[in-house]
Amino acid sequence: MKKLIPVVLLFAGLGSGIAAGMFLAPSDNKAEVAKDMNAESKQEKTKKKDPKATAKKSGKSHKKESSGSYEYLKLTKQFVVPIVESDRIAALVTMSLSLEVTPGMAEPFYASEPKLRDRFLQVLFDHANTGGFEGNFTRSDNLAVLREALLDEARKDLGDDVSKVLIMSVNRQDS
Repeated sequence: MKKLIPVVLLFAGLGSGIAAGMFLAPSDNKAEVAKDMNAESKQEKTKKKDPKATAKKSGKSHKKESSGSYEYLKLTKQFVVPIVESDRIAALVTMSLSLEVTPGMAEPFYASEPKLRDRFLQVLFDHANTGGFEGNFTRSDNLAVLREALLDEARKDLGDDVSKVLIMSVNRQDS
């Protein structure tokens, strides 16, 4: 009798597992609909990518969508810019940046992110060397100059698909 109880429990658990699997499994019709929707979305993505790729190769950018919708892509790490005075580091400025782009630009953005980071760092270093982070460095006219320079660099890689450079945070820590 003691040996029979584990066997009965094994079959009861197995039976209830099979019943739950059959009850909770999607019907065949739903699975086919999901496959069709997945295939359609893949086709739409490739259609969207093709005009951008041909426009980038030809040097012409495609027109922005009339809906005015945008994606916001965040650069993965903060930028750290040293402020040098009298041959020593007087402060560090950290910035977090994002780009406002037309939909579908995430893949080209992340593929060219190392090059973008390099160009953005050069712009930030130049801004720091010309005194852009001195005094009241958060003045709107001062940040507008920086945003415009960063936007010019972003458009070198991603074209007119980039509409704005967004400064998400900026901090300065004096030593």
